[in-house]
Amino acid sequence: MIYLDNAATTLQKPQAVYDAVYDAMKTLGNSGRGFSGAALGASRMIYEARRTLCDFFGGSDPSRLVFTSNATEALNMAIQGMFLPGDHVITTQLEHNSVLRPLYAMQKKGVELTIAASGQNGTADFDAIEAAIRANTKAIVCTHASNLTGNLTDMPRMGELARRHGLFLIVDASQTAGVIPIDVKQMHINVLCFTGHKSLFGPQGTGGLYIGEGAEIKPLKSGGTGVHSFLKTQPEELPEHLEAGTLNGHGIAGLLAGVQEIQKITAEEIWKKERNLMECFVAKIKQIPNVKIYGDFSDKNRCPIVSLNIAGVDSSQVSEWLLEEYEIAVRSGAHCAPLMHQYFGTQKQGMVRFSFSYYNTEKEALTAAEAIREIAEEVEA
Repeated sequence: MIYLDNAATTLQKPQAVYDAVYDAMKTLGNSGRGFSGAALGASRMIYEARRTLCDFFGGSDPSRLVFTSNATEALNMAIQGMFLPGDHVITTQLEHNSVLRPLYAMQKKGVELTIAASGQNGTADFDAIEAAIRANTKAIVCTHASNLTGNLTDMPRMGELARRHGLFLIVDASQTAGVIPIDVKQMHINVLCFTGHKSLFGPQGTGGLYIGEGAEIKPLKSGGTGVHSFLKTQPEELPEHLEAGTLNGHGIAGLLAGVQEIQKITAEEIWKKERNLMECFVAKIKQIPNVKIYGDFSDKNRCPIVSLNIAGVDSSQVSEWLLEEYEIAVRSGAHCAPLMHQYFGTQKQGMVRFSFSYYNTEKEALTAAEAIREIAEEVEA
C-alpha cells in the first residue's frame, strides 16, 4: 500500500519510536507516584520529553509544556480555560472542528465570536482579521496550516498583529509541528497546541500545549497529580495545574523518540523533502483535464497537502478507486473543515486529499499522479 494520508496520522514512524514505546511498556512505572526505579524512570523520561519539546518550539520554561492526549484536548483546554462571557475572539475560515466546535460551545456561554472570511484560494486574510478587532477582543485563535489545502498562515505576521493589538494568539499546529519550524517567541505565540501522531512521528494519544508567559489557563479537568494530595483543588503550579491523572508515559516515550529523530534529520530537511514530493505530484496532475486542485500553490511555504476533485465525481468514490485499484490510501470527504468546504463550494462533493511524509518516495508520488491521470481519463470517456 502507498500511504498518502499523513495529514490524518503518520503510519510510517522511525524505528526508534517503535523501540521506545516497547521499552517503556516493559520498564516504566507511573511518573510522580512513588520512588521505585520504574516510577523515577518514568519521571525522568517525561521531564526529558518536556525539555526537548520546549526547546524544539523555542520555549524557555519546560514546566509550561503540558502534555495532553492530542491537539483537540489542548485546544479545548486553551479555549475553555482562557475566555469568559463578554470576551471577543477572532478565528478564521481555515479552521478544523477542533477549533470551531470549542469556540461555538463558548459562544453559547456568552463569548463573542467572529470568523474572518478567507482570502484568495482559502488563505488567511489579515485585513479581515484586523478589521474584526474590537475593544473587548481578547484573542486570535487560528491554524498554522489548513488541513484541507495545506495553505500556511504567515505566523510571524499573525503574531505581530496580535502583539500590536495586545491580544493573545492561540495556534493550532496540528499540521505543522515537526515539519514547519516553529519558534513561539519569534512568532509571538502565546499558546501553541500540537499533536504527537502526525509530523512529530509519535504515537496516537499524545500531544500538548506550550503556554507562554502571561497566559493563564483554568484546568479543564481535576484529579490526581502525585503532589499536594491534601489540596481540594488542582495545584496552581504548572504543569500539574493542567495535568490531572496518569500521563500516557508509554506514548510520551515514543513522542520523545520521534522528536529526537527529527532533530537528527532537522525539520528543514524534512520540509524540503516533503515539499519536493508534493511539487513532483502537482507538476504531473495540474495539466490533467477534469482535475481541479484547491489551495494556494503560488507560495512554496506550505504544508505537503494536495486536495483535488475529478470532474463531478464524489470524492469518496475516487478514494475508493485509488485504494481498490491502485492500493493508494488517501482521505476523502469533509476533513472536519466545514467552513473551507463552504468557501470552495464542495460541501456535497468533498475533496480527495493527498498528504506526503518524509518516509514517502518520489516513485510513490509519481505512481499516485499516474493513478489520477488514469481515473480522470476513465471519467472523461
